[in-house]
Amino acid sequence: MGAGVMQKSGGGGRRGRRRGKSAAMSEINVTPFVDVMLVLMIIFMVAAPMLTVGVPIELPKTAATALPTEQEEPLTITMTADGQLMIQTQEVAEGDLIPKLQAVAAERTSDKIFLRADGAISYGRVAQVMGALNAGGFRNIGLVTDTDGPSFGASGG
Repeated sequence: MGAGVMQKSGGGGRRGRRRGKSAAMSEINVTPFVDVMLVLMIIFMVAAPMLTVGVPIELPKTAATALPTEQEEPLTITMTADGQLMIQTQEVAEGDLIPKLQAVAAERTSDKIFLRADGAISYGRVAQVMGALNAGGFRNIGLVTDTDGPSFGASGG
């Protein structure tokens, strides 16, 4: 009558026999792997938008005031339709452009410069002047244009 009442001490099967030693774990613990993958996914989700190259766009006009800008007056190079080069309002000979730019760049804290070129000037000529600006120490070149240009088929409104 008491045949099924007896209990074994220490569990049953193989684990009972290896009681003194640590048993080898036979299952894979994927929790650390999942944690690392979630952290990497978050890092890539945050960093991926920063890796794309920005496209210059025309921002909408608002009533908000402009943020304070640099204390220096922006430097402007103008290319007229008849081929004259001007730094601000002073005419400069083509051969004197790079040395004058290097002298101006040594005095300024910013390497920002604006290039205004007449629409009749060829693209190659504008690219040559941009190369001279770069050689003169100005790496941040902004091209100045007028608004209300062609819409390329977009409806205005």
